[in-house]
Amino acid sequence: MLADIMVYVALYIIWIMLFYHVFLMQGGYLYAMNYHKDEEKWVKNILFYPSVTILIPAHNEELVIADTLDAMTNLTYPVSMLQIIVINDNSSDRTGDIVEAYSRRYPYIHVIHTKPPNGGKGKSAALNNGLKHATGEVICVYDADNRPEPDAVYWLVQGIVNDPQAGAVVGKFRVLNANKNLLTRLINIETLTFQWLAQAGRWFWFRLATVPGTNFAIRKSILESLGGWDEKALSEDTELSFRLYNLGYHIRFFPSAITWEQEPESLKVWWRQRTRWARGNLYVITKFLLGFFKLKRKKIGIDLVYFLFTYGLFFGGVLLSHAIFILNLFVDLQLTIGFVSYLLLITGFLLFVTEELLALSFEKGQLTKRNFLVVVFMYFTYSQMWLFLVIHAVFLEAKRVLFRQEVKWYKTKRFATDQQLKQDKTA
Repeated sequence: MLADIMVYVALYIIWIMLFYHVFLMQGGYLYAMNYHKDEEKWVKNILFYPSVTILIPAHNEELVIADTLDAMTNLTYPVSMLQIIVINDNSSDRTGDIVEAYSRRYPYIHVIHTKPPNGGKGKSAALNNGLKHATGEVICVYDADNRPEPDAVYWLVQGIVNDPQAGAVVGKFRVLNANKNLLTRLINIETLTFQWLAQAGRWFWFRLATVPGTNFAIRKSILESLGGWDEKALSEDTELSFRLYNLGYHIRFFPSAITWEQEPESLKVWWRQRTRWARGNLYVITKFLLGFFKLKRKKIGIDLVYFLFTYGLFFGGVLLSHAIFILNLFVDLQLTIGFVSYLLLITGFLLFVTEELLALSFEKGQLTKRNFLVVVFMYFTYSQMWLFLVIHAVFLEAKRVLFRQEVKWYKTKRFATDQQLKQDKTA
């Protein structure tokens, strides 16, 4: 009887989250069908071009930084209103030399070299160092492995200019190395689903979105009033989002602003990167949940509950259901809901596949037979890996708090592109 109750509790938790995702995906679909109307309206109503500073934190990025800066020099935003600052954060490779060469060719590209004790502390600290030198009215942030499309910054800034309540505007990111291997294909599907479900869906229904780590614009005045980025946060983007909400602004998702970024090509790098993300989000949940009643804007609770459900109840429910069914293979728990529970699990699998395929349908060339097979594989492998990852992250965060350990930043490893590998072979 107790086992039956526990199974029902686990399934109800899972289904609450699944139905919420279905609700978000409906919003994502409706937004995908209509956001181009804003493009047309903004193009006809160009008010002005505010000055823009692009911050690019870079630590040992010699494999990718040249491609990123090439993309920056191809931006359509007026060069006279553009300042690009690369924060060469305690690099031990050729990152600084490469950026210096670009700064000599392009007057609007600048480099800041940081060394300990001020440098080498992680992305948030690097961004805060860059912010001190920023002259733009609008701050854009890009990771050092990004290749924004020429009009990406233009659309981000248009969102700021045409929406006074938008404290920040976030764009869409695509996976540059999506076809490298099975892992990058899985990540590609994951990122597209997140953007069209979580970002577009929350924006359509609640006027909420999360600032990502890259490809976003924010008013400099807001950053200054907030005191910059939280240097204790491993997911500085999520943490910044909640503080921005609390000022009464919304975060606008606008998918016309597109950047292409490199994703992990090995499981080890993926695990370390995603562990940092999970630990960072746990820090944010704890920080704002404990101080919830002090927050001015209680609407933040919608997103706080979403993160709490995702990292707590949802993963807990999935873990509980898995544990009971596995245990029942070896010990007779006298479960009496067998058929119903299996029916719910099958339906949940079909909902998962439907949501992923719908997200893929929004992107040209992504809804293919191969990706359909990857989605099915994803449910039984990649999605299940997140269970172990979150458990690992919870353990690490609990140990950090209990033993008052210092937060250590993990910088995602970059990989040489196919073109670079060919050049190395011919050299």
